[in-house]
Amino acid sequence: MQRPWLSLAACLGWVGLSIQLYLVLIARWQEQASLIGGLVNLFGYFTVLTNTLVATVLSQAAFGRESAARRWFLSPLVSSGVAVSIVLVALAYSLLLRHLWQPQGWQWLADELLHDVMPLVFVLYWCIEVPKGHLRLWHLGAWSLYPLVYFLFALWRGHEIGVYPYPFIDVASLGYGQVLLNALGVLAGFWGIGLLVIGVDRWWGRRVS
Repeated sequence: MQRPWLSLAACLGWVGLSIQLYLVLIARWQEQASLIGGLVNLFGYFTVLTNTLVATVLSQAAFGRESAARRWFLSPLVSSGVAVSIVLVALAYSLLLRHLWQPQGWQWLADELLHDVMPLVFVLYWCIEVPKGHLRLWHLGAWSLYPLVYFLFALWRGHEIGVYPYPFIDVASLGYGQVLLNALGVLAGFWGIGLLVIGVDRWWGRRVS
């Protein structure tokens, strides 16, 4: 509680996720569809999974008691990997998805929190709170496992149910060739962000050492 802004940041992250969860569940209720199915669909989005990691890291920083889990989430390796992923969420949404719809009301608020506000908040957290000078180039490979596993899961699930979470990986519409090219483009963006984070970490670490 020595840094109240962390408590606010953590709560803001959970608020955005809670609003999105409420909107999904109320829509499923009105359609008389499975609420469990709604939860599965919600957490089938990279945005939601990554924002959950963001809120978890911030919560551990603000409220967590000393434990192995807290040390793991707050380690430079993990926190920096989450930072790379949430920046990818913000950039991919702005470049590839924002123009596809115009959310209103509570959906607009959830959209802004998950895609714009929390990425900025977490970058600020990374700059202020995460120790610098600990990242290595091989960490980029470790971070890449997260989007890679997600991509394979999204393709498998889409093949099974015929629904893909994002239009640029919709195999039914684009075919596997184009989807793989799109995925490589997104992965290249992820690597670019990761290299930038590692570069800033090394530069910052030399300045404070």
